[in-house]
Amino acid sequence: MRSLRQLVAVTAAVTVVAHAFVCLPAAAVSASPEDGPELGYIGFRLLEAPVVRRDDPRALKYIVDHLKPGTTIERRFEVANNSDTKREVKLYPAAAKIAKNRFVFADGRAPNELSEWTSVRPGALVLDPWEKAEAKVTIRVPEDARPGERYAVVWAQNETPPDAQHNIGSIMRVGTRVYLDISDSGEYADFRITKLVARRDKDGQPSVVAQVHNTGKRALDLQGKLRLLDGPGGLDAPGRAVTQGTTLPPGGRGTVSVDGLDRRLPAGPWTARLRLESGTVKQSLSARLTFPAPGGTSLAALITSSHRGIWYAAAGVLAACGGALMSYRRRRAARSRF
Repeated sequence: MRSLRQLVAVTAAVTVVAHAFVCLPAAAVSASPEDGPELGYIGFRLLEAPVVRRDDPRALKYIVDHLKPGTTIERRFEVANNSDTKREVKLYPAAAKIAKNRFVFADGRAPNELSEWTSVRPGALVLDPWEKAEAKVTIRVPEDARPGERYAVVWAQNETPPDAQHNIGSIMRVGTRVYLDISDSGEYADFRITKLVARRDKDGQPSVVAQVHNTGKRALDLQGKLRLLDGPGGLDAPGRAVTQGTTLPPGGRGTVSVDGLDRRLPAGPWTARLRLESGTVKQSLSARLTFPAPGGTSLAALITSSHRGIWYAAAGVLAACGGALMSYRRRRAARSRF
């Protein structure tokens, strides 16, 4: 019996908030497959971005929104056939969740509450080689929707069935995550780094682990960088990026790690400067740490800590007030000319 291999890749995409849009350049987002070059056959990107989130790097990757019950929103996106073969691409929403501090996609078209509120038109596109076409995703939030954040994925899928030359078919998916928060109040995102630990595994490989608490009301996709300074003899180590993949739900606790440090690093002590961020929500921490003997752990001593939470509702109010003030000044100037 012929088998079917499923290949899944998730690409970056762009969000739109409320009715304030800015257009994105064509190169702003493109497919970045993770499972092999053949997955580059399908490209996916949204065509608009929210003005209120234009400085939010996370908003350039995913559909992130905060809505009141009874609200309907639409987002335009583009699908590209980046191959020399004509392809049919199916478009649909499906369920997702945060489990064990990871954003997890459901199998196939498995639904959840958010995916059932979501529709994509058209449901399929037939694209000639190197052709691009637009589609639209619509999310209709019911009037009686309960407060809280929901998760889903908008997928573009191409299927290649087995044939005389290939006894294994494939399913290729690209798309974007959806983070949708429902409430009548404002949107707040924040987190705190609660602990920093230095480690060495049994083979002597050093790493640093930060414990993080999501103190806000939105999920966080954490990324950042660690620097080690003021080591023995004034030694500084090259900066190292945090291993990505940690998604903390509202109120959740978890860890992010900095792996791949040079095993030749002396024990220290070092001044560790860690910067973590999720979109525009940022926190930094400085601590004094010493790497332990192989197989051990060592708690770092905190020096300083700073954080920056985000109330998006407040930003919207300030923008509205600014717009009203500009309008008033224009009217006043116009009257003074007559």
